[in-house]
Amino acid sequence: MSDTKPQTDAYSLILDAIDVGIYRPGDRLVESELAERFGVSRTPVREALQRLETQSMLARDGRSLIVASLDHNQLAELYVVRAELEGLAARLAARHATAEEVRVLRSMVEDDRKLLNDPEAMSRANRRFHKQIHLASHNRYLVQQLDLVHRSMALLATTSIAAEGRPDETVAEHAAIVEAIAAGDGDAAYKALKDHISRAFETRLKLDSMHPQRSAL
Repeated sequence: MSDTKPQTDAYSLILDAIDVGIYRPGDRLVESELAERFGVSRTPVREALQRLETQSMLARDGRSLIVASLDHNQLAELYVVRAELEGLAARLAARHATAEEVRVLRSMVEDDRKLLNDPEAMSRANRRFHKQIHLASHNRYLVQQLDLVHRSMALLATTSIAAEGRPDETVAEHAAIVEAIAAGDGDAAYKALKDHISRAFETRLKLDSMHPQRSAL
């Protein structure tokens, strides 16, 4: 096993594994197991784990490192920031999105309609949709901040899209966001996306109230 791979490789590999749910809140991360899984030496893995701990993606459980989880207050704070930044991205997208970007967003909404019975696939498609809006804002600094927010979203053990009725609502809300962007109506796009995030947050709070053990991960 070589030490030539940069630390950022190990960091990105671990972060991606958390993002897609290979490692979930509460899971213990073992340096040697990660090195073997990703085919890198233990030194860059150790450095990556230290970096992720500094960023609060990992937490200490005794001598072990585990994937962090968000308590109620952290969750509320995250959604406040997410709603404002996402709303701003939609407002800027209404101003700057190209015709091609609008067509891509519309096609994403249509593709979502085929995933209504697959919450996991719908959740992945949802992340791609929001990322496309971020890019359509044409503001690199906003995109960077939203990347940080969505990295923290990976610390949620479940997806709110899995809630009964939520997939259909999500598609309708996405469609409203896209049409506001297509119309160049920044205020409407901002409101539509903020309302979308608010409904997602409300759904998550309901899920957590019915399954409080999820919040204790």
